[in-house]
Amino acid sequence: MYRFLSLAVAVLLLCPIVSAFAETDDQAAADAVAAMIDAIYVQKWTDRTDAEIEAARTGWEKLTEAQRDLVSGEYADPDYFGLDTGDAALDDPLNGDEIGERELLVVSFGTSYNASRVEDIGAIEKALQKAFPEMSVRRAFTSQIIINHVQARDGERIDNVAQALDRAVSNGVKRLVIQPTLLMHGAEYDELCETVAAYADKFESVAVAEPLLGKVGRDASAVNEDKQTVAKAVVADAVADAGYGSLEEAAGEGVAFVLMGHGTSHTAKVSYSQMQEQMKNLKYENVFIGTVEGEPEETACENVIEAVKAAGYKKVVLRPLMVVAGDHAHNDMAGEDEDSWVNLFRAAGAFDQVECQIAGLGSIPAIQDLYIEHAKEAMK
Repeated sequence: MYRFLSLAVAVLLLCPIVSAFAETDDQAAADAVAAMIDAIYVQKWTDRTDAEIEAARTGWEKLTEAQRDLVSGEYADPDYFGLDTGDAALDDPLNGDEIGERELLVVSFGTSYNASRVEDIGAIEKALQKAFPEMSVRRAFTSQIIINHVQARDGERIDNVAQALDRAVSNGVKRLVIQPTLLMHGAEYDELCETVAAYADKFESVAVAEPLLGKVGRDASAVNEDKQTVAKAVVADAVADAGYGSLEEAAGEGVAFVLMGHGTSHTAKVSYSQMQEQMKNLKYENVFIGTVEGEPEETACENVIEAVKAAGYKKVVLRPLMVVAGDHAHNDMAGEDEDSWVNLFRAAGAFDQVECQIAGLGSIPAIQDLYIEHAKEAMK
């Protein structure tokens, strides 16, 4: 009897030790996958990238649910593979061959949000293909980080700019037109032009069209027709989504619309100030421009909150001033963290109601039409 009691006691004493070893093994497995995710969270593609992506995907699939919850790294977290952003199967990466001699390459920053990729980027691509049936529309993303993420999580391969250009060369394209879906002449646009310049002698003709907001201009007062078109389109869509018949009606009920862009340290950041000037010129007094990065300074969240408060509006509708309603829209604007814009506006204690609209510019037909006009100009 005492022998059995001693054995039982020994087992009870060993349980915490065994549990500790199990927890250590779980964390080690999670840390290994986190390291793999961090390794592919990079902007540069190499000849090892595909293998590294496959290793990260395989590693994640082998983890238990408990181990997946422990994944944490410099960039890695359980949402890298686990967040549901829609069905990637509904997206067309437009990376097929047999391009023909005339190609329209649509270059976007990209998004890992599958539904937004379809509704925003995909909608622009389809509109361009419909407008130019004689050309083969293809896709490229400038963000290798996003390309790697989509490939690792969903198995969808999207070309980066160099890969798309190489594809065009190997397919015998003679006339290449590139339509960026980028918002402005910022760093991404500059890098795109530099990459394209290296391929200029590979084609009979190459043209890079204007980004959405057109030419930058010298100062905040330098607005143009493109900015006016974008201002009218996004405000009309926001007002309709909020259930108002007009912007004036919304203003009468104390509603302000805050359009959140990305922001940039590039000299093109004046484009955001120009958009605010454009709202003023259109007499859209209850529309405010902000940016995640807070550049230019007046577009920082705290400054926009103060401007809306000073104007006396009691209801706020937040909406992205971005081509794609991706990570910034879902997290920086509408996320659950204390520093998301929706929570900062609510914490200000000055507003009776703060709501979010998750919609990218790319889903608006008038915006798609503007890209078509830019592509037409580049083809002349």
